Amino acid sequence: MKLTGTFKLEQILSSNNLAEEMSEEDLTSLGNEVIRNYDEDKLSRADWEKRTQDAMKLALQVVETKSFPWSGASNVKFPLITIAALQYHARSYPLLITGPNLVKMKYSGNEGDQDYAKAQRVERHMSWQLTEEDEDWENETDLVLITQPIVGCAFKKSYYDSDKEHNISENILAKDLVVSYYTKSLDAAPRISHVIYLSKNDIYTRVTNGSYRDVDLSYARLGTQDGLTQAQNKAQGTNPRSEDEDRPYEIIEQHCYYDLDGDGYEEPYIIVVDRETKQVLRVVARFFASSVKFASGSDTKVLSIKPENYFTKFPFIPSPDGGFYDLGFGSLLGPLNESINTLINQLIDAGTMANTAGGFLGRGIKIRGGNYNFAPLEWKPVDSTGDDLRKNIMPLPVREPSQVLFTLLSLLINYGERIGGSVDILVGQNPGQNTPAETSRTMAEQGMKIFSGIFKRTYRSLKEEYRKLYRLNQLYMFRPSTVGSIKISPEDYQGSVKNIMPGADPNMVTDTQRVMQGSQIAQRASPMLGYNMREVEMMLLRNWKINEDDIMKILPDPKGPNAVKPPVPPKIQEAQMKIQGKMQEVQMKAQIEAAKLEMQAQLNQAKITQLEADALVKLAKADTEDKKVEIAAINAQIGAAKTHQEHLLKTVELLHEMARAKVEDSDNSGAGE
Repeated sequence: MKLTGTFKLEQILSSNNLAEEMSEEDLTSLGNEVIRNYDEDKLSRADWEKRTQDAMKLALQVVETKSFPWSGASNVKFPLITIAALQYHARSYPLLITGPNLVKMKYSGNEGDQDYAKAQRVERHMSWQLTEEDEDWENETDLVLITQPIVGCAFKKSYYDSDKEHNISENILAKDLVVSYYTKSLDAAPRISHVIYLSKNDIYTRVTNGSYRDVDLSYARLGTQDGLTQAQNKAQGTNPRSEDEDRPYEIIEQHCYYDLDGDGYEEPYIIVVDRETKQVLRVVARFFASSVKFASGSDTKVLSIKPENYFTKFPFIPSPDGGFYDLGFGSLLGPLNESINTLINQLIDAGTMANTAGGFLGRGIKIRGGNYNFAPLEWKPVDSTGDDLRKNIMPLPVREPSQVLFTLLSLLINYGERIGGSVDILVGQNPGQNTPAETSRTMAEQGMKIFSGIFKRTYRSLKEEYRKLYRLNQLYMFRPSTVGSIKISPEDYQGSVKNIMPGADPNMVTDTQRVMQGSQIAQRASPMLGYNMREVEMMLLRNWKINEDDIMKILPDPKGPNAVKPPVPPKIQEAQMKIQGKMQEVQMKAQIEAAKLEMQAQLNQAKITQLEADALVKLAKADTEDKKVEIAAINAQIGAAKTHQEHLLKTVELLHEMARAKVEDSDNSGAGE
């Protein structure tokens, strides 16, 4: 398609909506081209839509009224697809959403260096974004895992929401993501059309913030619904009316390529068009300046442009015909499920006929009243004799429900369960009282083979989604921020997106496998040298699904503030105990000597007190020189006793200090050892 106007590359990159700067002629041509391409892609997958429509009816147990073989005949839907889808969802959901640490990042170097610290910050920040910031992420992933096994594939759209100011990763139904059926992959698709249903307020908000052009969409209403939408509405019990003014607008957001700068190279764009009026609402670049690669020696000639891909495909089983849309239980089990439904309804209808079948009445029978049907415990009077009555009534010859049909039904259900991986042992039922444990484990392991392959594909898709979110952080994180204890900066996201991966293990498809792996590693590491025992223990605790915060409490970082002292080897403990025993012995001796000296000090103090009392008495009666000499002698004895007393007290204090020093030496000796 050739447009009359062209733009410069700088103008394309800086514009929020190129449609505001395009002529009406170009907008009309562009809108018609987008809708025409969308219709062609939708037509290419018409057979897939029909299969998916039938599969959704079976999986959702849609109730339909039958008119054959009579009005209101049995129409039971056997839940073969439903059980298989629920089993896959029940196994995959807890394996992918393993806890608060959903994201892992590769790092080079050793634990404790800068790369390790950066990886830890990115892991915690991205996990917080998934579980806390984007509150709908887990719910959207839950929807992916329940629609994926039924339809065969599911999609997620990851983008930065400028209104909410954070990344969004939402579930997109396969019916609303239209590509050519013969497209190999999303990256190789020439165009991807996302069908969006917007209310009046949604359109108003986008026009007000400058994202959409302000055009008249008063006649743009949901017209004839396709088969998939009709099946969805029937399953949900809704029937939107064509004249309802509140029904949504059908908007086509097409991720495609056009040459708007006239250099011969088609750049990637997002073009938003209303489905009914074909009005172009928005045209915006799907690349950044850093994505443009110029030819060698030129700053203007574009060599290639790497587009931003917003969509992630979650495949189930690749289609053998090479088509883009994969196979789900709806396609694999749909025909088998229809056959099972037919057999069940035939058996029920046969039972109904056998229990309630009528017959033929001859003209000779005379029954009073017009109703010939019988109710329980009812008797009807007749004007005929028994022999005449027997001759004029002929019951309709109806057979009992066929045992052959029942056997065939069991065979089909058995093979259907084998395809869906819903055999008894995998849904928690007892295989038999006499079945050996090892036999049961082997049977369960073999039964999980199909699931293991599908789970690895889902793991790869989840890795692609995380890498898109990492890329969004590279593009839209402009300043450092602190979230709880997480301090993250734009520089932390300047690594390669290939370093990001899910925290789940694609090789561990059951809790038992994870626990056994952790236990075996712990047993192996115990007698061997060279293992990082802390990492071994952390792996074991994580396999037990212990919360990461609780792990850090009971097993803190040995280099952190809450580090626990390492255990002392037995030989060193024995040496420490001997040293402590000797120290305690010396301490005990010092304490005994101190006690003896304290006793002597008390006796000496009593002697001093007695001498002082005698000196006072003699001093009162001192009337001669002899008495004064005697008093002087007593004072001399008192002085000598006090000197001795001071010596005793200092010795006692010294012994106490020695005892305390021995204890400290013992503690320091143990710590040093």
